[in-house]
Amino acid sequence: MRFAFYPGCAALAIAKEAYRSTLLLAERLGLELVEMVRANCCGAGLFNDKNRELNLTLNGRTLAQAEEMGLPIMTICNTCFMVLNRARAELDRDDYLRDKVNHHLARIGLRYRGEVKVKHLLQVVVEDVGIDRVKGLVRRPLRRLQVGAFYGCHILRPSEAVAFEDPDRPRSLDDLILAIGAEPVDYEGRTKCCGFQLDLVSPHLAYRMIGKRIMECRDRGGETMITGCPLCHINLDSYQGYAGKEVGFKLDMPTFHLSQLLGFAMGFSEEEMGFAKHLVSPERVLKDRGLL
Repeated sequence: MRFAFYPGCAALAIAKEAYRSTLLLAERLGLELVEMVRANCCGAGLFNDKNRELNLTLNGRTLAQAEEMGLPIMTICNTCFMVLNRARAELDRDDYLRDKVNHHLARIGLRYRGEVKVKHLLQVVVEDVGIDRVKGLVRRPLRRLQVGAFYGCHILRPSEAVAFEDPDRPRSLDDLILAIGAEPVDYEGRTKCCGFQLDLVSPHLAYRMIGKRIMECRDRGGETMITGCPLCHINLDSYQGYAGKEVGFKLDMPTFHLSQLLGFAMGFSEEEMGFAKHLVSPERVLKDRGLL
C-alpha cells in the first residue's frame, strides 16, 4: 500500500495537525506515503471557469508527476480529491484537451498518459486497509461518544468524476465511527456544503451555513463531528464563533480531522494528534466520556 502523497495546501499551512496526524496514522495502518514535494496547488476549482486550460494543465502536471513516480495519488483534502479527479476525467475523455495540456507539460519533461488513480484517505482506509483491520488496531474504544460524520460535498460530487460512494447516502465515515467504538449521528446536513468557497465572497452566508450544519448535528444528539477535509474543518472549527452569532446560539462543537479521531482511537495521545490546535477544544467532551 504505497501512495504518492498529495496533502494539499491547507494541511501544509493552516491545518498542520491534519498533516502530522495523517503521517502517524499511515505508519500505524501500514501505508507508505511518498510525498509529492514538487506538486502545485490544485486551485480548489476556483479558476476553472476563468481559464480551463490552465486549470487542466496545473492538475495534469500533478497527475503526470504521480505517473512518473509509478504510484496512485492519496490526498487528505476533499477539494483536492474532487479537482484532481475532475481534471483526470476531462483529460481522459477529451483527446484535444489532453493534447493541448501535454503540449504545455512537454516543456517541463512531463506527459499525462491517463494511468493514475486519485484516492482520498477515507477511501484508502475503507477500501485498501479495510474496516476489520481498523477495528483490530483500536486501543482506546470511543464508547458512547456521539459523532456526526460530515462528508461535505466535494468527496461525493460530481459523482461521475469521483465515483466513490452513494452521494446521497454515504456510509464510509459512519462505518469508521462504528469501527472505533463510537456512535454515528444521522443528521440532514452531513452531505451538504460547509460554505468554504463563500468565506471570502459572502462570509455571513458562509457563517449561516456553518451554523446550520452544526445545529443540525447537535439537535440529533451529536457531541462532536468528524470530517475528512481540512477546508471543512477550518470552517466548522475556526469560524464557529461567527457562526453562532448568525444562528443566535453559542456553539461549542468539537470537530476532528479523520486522521485525528482514528489515530486517537488507535492509542496516539491528544498531543500527537494535535488537539490543542483546535479553536473549539475537544477536552471537555473527551473527559466526560472518560477518554482523557
